Amino acid sequence: MTTSQNPVRATAYWTTAREHGELRTEELQPPGPGEALVRALYSGISKGTEMVVHKGAVPPRVAEEMRAPHQEGQFPGPVKFGYLSVGIVEDGPEDWRGQRVFCLNPHQDRYVVPVTELTKIPDAVPSRRAVLTGTVETAVNALWEAGPRMGDRVAVVGAGLVGGMVATLLRTFPLARLQLVELDAGRKQFADTLGVDFTHPDDALADCDIVFHCSASQEGLERSLQLVGDEGDVIEMSWYANREVTLPLGEDFHARRLSIRASQVGVVARARRHRRTNADRLNLAVSLLEDPVFDVFLTGSSPFEELPEVVQNLAHGTLDALCHVIEYPDKE
Repeated sequence: MTTSQNPVRATAYWTTAREHGELRTEELQPPGPGEALVRALYSGISKGTEMVVHKGAVPPRVAEEMRAPHQEGQFPGPVKFGYLSVGIVEDGPEDWRGQRVFCLNPHQDRYVVPVTELTKIPDAVPSRRAVLTGTVETAVNALWEAGPRMGDRVAVVGAGLVGGMVATLLRTFPLARLQLVELDAGRKQFADTLGVDFTHPDDALADCDIVFHCSASQEGLERSLQLVGDEGDVIEMSWYANREVTLPLGEDFHARRLSIRASQVGVVARARRHRRTNADRLNLAVSLLEDPVFDVFLTGSSPFEELPEVVQNLAHGTLDALCHVIEYPDKE
């Protein structure tokens, strides 16, 4: 049952061409059975992936696999892309109305989706922090992929949004050692806030049981292969898009029988795929956000109408961010 049958006017961010985006308006039909109309409160910019889309660098070979759940259009553009949206249900099934929700939806002020695509946000999780749900989900999937064990020695290479998330979750595990490895010494304060040991790549300790690589750089992956112990695993979380990477596979990789495994959040990690759904994974992710330490990842905010300029500034490096938050006019 719905409360209105009139079309709703909505505004969304579109990447219209390489390195160009704009806000476009559209009309939404009222939600049908099992659907909800969501009014956005906040959305987050997933800098790494969204900059790839902004630059038109999605490889055609994997364009379908890399579609966001509610994406419209095709790469390189015009395309409506994004997946870190928090809002409130304005219309739809009675038990959903007024509920705060997370959705893997692009940057849009109002949208209609099936309620099965919504994740209810616990009362203890602030709406602004909840934009991180999708990134926590990525980190959860990587931990399921890697399966860290008690007493393990673990390194996370790359102290960006994804690497920081992985380290944040791992800090509660009974590990023998956890190091966050990063070239930028300015990230030490960030690591200190997380309660994680920070180290420069040259000083990182080797013989790790698991190394999570999150730097999206050839040099970071090379160092990850050096840090992991014999027959150990490097969990590759970086997306290089259309960049080519060259590795010295005749060195550590071959001689010490190492493994590189990709972790990509599009499907549940194989170790849990038969017992967990995507919805289960999202519910776990949003529940973890009750910990206020995650606020350190929210490094700035801008109003929705400035989103095209914000994306340009992130792409040009004039705006630095882990997760930049977009605020909608009717935010809480």
